[in-house]
Order: sequence, then structure tokens, then C-alpha cells
Amino acid sequence: MTARARRVRTLVAALSTAALLAAGLAGVMNEANAAVPAPAGWTQVFADDFNGPAGTGVNTANWRYTTGTSYPGGPAGFGTGEVETMTSSTGNVSLDGAGNLRITPVRDAAGHWTSGRIETNREDFQPPAGGKLRVEARMQLPNVTGAAAKGYWPAFWMLGTPYRGNWWNWPGVGEIDIMENVQGINNEWATMHCGTSPGGPCNEKSGIGGQKVCSPGTCQSGFHTYGMEWDRSTSPEQVRFYLDGVQFHSVSANQMDTGTWAAATNHGYFLILNVAMGGEFPAAFGGGPDAGTASGVPLTVDYVGVWQTGPGGGTPTPTPTSTPTPTPTGTPTATPTGTPVPGNRDAYATIQAESYDGQAGTVLEACSEGGQDLGTLANGDWALYKGVNFGSSAARQFNARVASGAAGGVSGLVEVRLDSRSSAPIGSFAVANTGGWQSWRSVPANISAVTGTHDVYLTFTSGQPADFVNLNWFTFGH
Repeated sequence: MTARARRVRTLVAALSTAALLAAGLAGVMNEANAAVPAPAGWTQVFADDFNGPAGTGVNTANWRYTTGTSYPGGPAGFGTGEVETMTSSTGNVSLDGAGNLRITPVRDAAGHWTSGRIETNREDFQPPAGGKLRVEARMQLPNVTGAAAKGYWPAFWMLGTPYRGNWWNWPGVGEIDIMENVQGINNEWATMHCGTSPGGPCNEKSGIGGQKVCSPGTCQSGFHTYGMEWDRSTSPEQVRFYLDGVQFHSVSANQMDTGTWAAATNHGYFLILNVAMGGEFPAAFGGGPDAGTASGVPLTVDYVGVWQTGPGGGTPTPTPTSTPTPTPTGTPTATPTGTPVPGNRDAYATIQAESYDGQAGTVLEACSEGGQDLGTLANGDWALYKGVNFGSSAARQFNARVASGAAGGVSGLVEVRLDSRSSAPIGSFAVANTGGWQSWRSVPANISAVTGTHDVYLTFTSGQPADFVNLNWFTFGH
């Protein structure tokens, strides 16, 4: 899990005595190997039912292992303070031979913990324009409670694809936690993270969260389904969370500013299953693992499924499913978002930089002129703005609001490209230190004549790797 601290005031209060008593209810869903559902009206776009011989690893056409204590070059302890080392060992991640995946945290004789974290190779999960995306897993949480569960932190969640290869743009790129659980408590938490940290429109590091007790039975004693629907067919857009098919929490676009919602949702996502040990969330409920914590109690996953429905709701083109090569640190990648809407942006109005439809290498930060700007822009970074309508009278000018606190001798180009990042620039301007990273100035540039509707890429090019510019907004002129 990325840097997320954890909800102490609201969550401790919400775990009422009545909720805890629900842990004793009977009727747990005990069947271990259920078929992946085929819900009417939905098109399946991804599924894994974890069938395979006992003791084997996951299907690497679907999943990649994330190992170690952080992403290469990313925050230590995956940004959460968790203490385990993730491995690809079948001692930590394996099939059980009965149609289930087991992610098992293990303590060695020296007291060190290992565990498992797997992520989908696919990173394009998002609703079609005007449609819905449904993500669900059927799981039994580690069957351990009380003192023996201290430090356990299983989770099923999603991260915005621009995080891959950057590792420092959380929470602006978005995170959707479908299920988190700590300390063996009979409760699941669901949360959306976005905006800036600390604070911001999504109250980071807490995020916008809800919770629900598993019943009948407990989250630990039997299987339950944990789901999310991301709905672009309604206005405002919504992300809704479900336990055993019952909605208990939602986050709507109108709970934050337009730029924050766009930054968190206008791109694909990838899925993650893991069991962390210790960290900020368990710390809010008594702390990390100690000598009394039980070793070797798995998160058991029956299936993971993803479906979509609505306009343009056919199966999206998957990313390659061969065993992936890890993205080198400092080489961000991102997946451009769904279907462009022709003419949805006016080229001659002010286009806020944070309203991008795709990006790589950027971060959102508070802007001294109000709202947010696009920061830490360096060589190779880019931002995409879909469906910019230039009309029939040619645009010949580009104007952007930029700031720079770059060191002496550090400069670069802000370039405009149409429809592809590999297209030749139609115009550019150079920028160096303007007096500070929030010392803004408007810089004009001439561009080749443009008419019609295009996807606009802003690319940032420099002969050196250091950040050289921040961007607040841009526009075009005749």
C-alpha cells in the first residue's frame, strides 16, 4: 500500500460494540471453490479463479510479483511503514490445489517477516465512456484474531497506472481500496485516495473511507465477496463499494474539485492483492507484529473478476501478458484514458494543467495562484489533453503559465504535439529559472497552423535529468 496513514479518529469511533458483536454470528460462506460469476448485462474483461496444482505460483500471464521492501527508488516500506519483505516464494504466494490463491505471511527464527504482493500486468482497468467497471474478489481473510492477529494487514486494492515507474505521485494519481482489514477485526474498510497529502480535498492520508462488518459469520471465518463499481453512466460519476453484494460506501466526483477527480480517474488502474505486516494502519489499532503474532495464516482468494458495461463496453485491448520487465526507476509510464470525446475542450479557453487525460512523471501540487499546478516536470515527462477543438479558423499561437526554480544552467523545452507523443512538435518554447517554483509568468510561442479537433500532448524535453518547470495552465490563440 502506498503512503496512507490511517484513520485513527473516525475509524476507532466507528468500530462500535454492536459491530464487534457481529463477529459471533453464524452462517459463514464456507464453500471454498466457487465459479467466477457471469453477471447479466456485464462483459468480463479479466478473471482468475486460481486453478492449478498445489504449491505452484500464480499465472504470470496475469500477475507480476512485487518483491522487496519497496518499489525500486520508491518510498521505503512501500510508504506505509510495513515491516515485511515481499517475495515470490511459494512459501508466501502459492495455489492450494483446490482453486484458491494463498498469500501467507511467515516469520523466520530471527523474527523477520516475509509475505506476498501480486499485481496485475494489466493496467488499463477503467470504465468505458458512459459505462461502468466492476471489480470483485471472493476471499477469506487470514483466520486469526485477537493478540495473534497483531500486525496483520490484508488488502485488495487498485492503484492509478501513472504510479508505475514514478512511485512518488501518490495520492494524486488515485487509489481505490476495495478491502482492507487489520488486526483480525471483523470489519472491512473501503477507501478512495486522491488529491494531495497531507490534507487536501480527500483528507489524506486518511482518504474518503467507509466500513462494514462481515455478517453472517466473520471476515476471518469464511468467504465473502468484496467489490467495487466505478460508474461513469451517472452524473456526478461515482465509485461504490460492496460487501457480499450490498453497497455500504460511495465516493462521488462532486466531493472534490474537478481537477482532483480528473487526476485520480482519467487513466487506467492495476489491481493488487497483498498481506502487509505492521505499518501505519495496524498502528492505529494497537501496533505491529510482536512475539505473540501467529505466523503462517494466509489470505485465501477464490477468484478475482473484472467486468464492464455501457457504451463502448467491449473488451479493452489488454496490455502484453508475457512476464513483464520491471520499469526502470525514473522512466515513468502511463496508460492514456478511454474514448476521447470530440470537441470536449475549447482550444481558446484556459485549459488547466491538472485536468489531463493521461500523464507520466508529473505530480499535482497546491498552486500559489489558486487550485493546483502540474509540478516536477523534467525530460521525458508528458501530459495528454484529449479532444481539443481548434475550430475551422487556424490557431497559430500557444501560451502557457509556467514557473521554475531550476538551478543555474538548467532549462528545457515545453513542446506541443498533436495526436501522438511521437509526432513532431508543432511549436515549443524554452524555460529556465523564473525566480522560484511558484513564481509564475505567461510565455507565448508560435505554432504551426492547426484546425479541427486533436488530442494535445504537452511534452517536456531537456538535455539533463533535473526538474525544470511547473505548469499552471495553457491556451491557444489565432
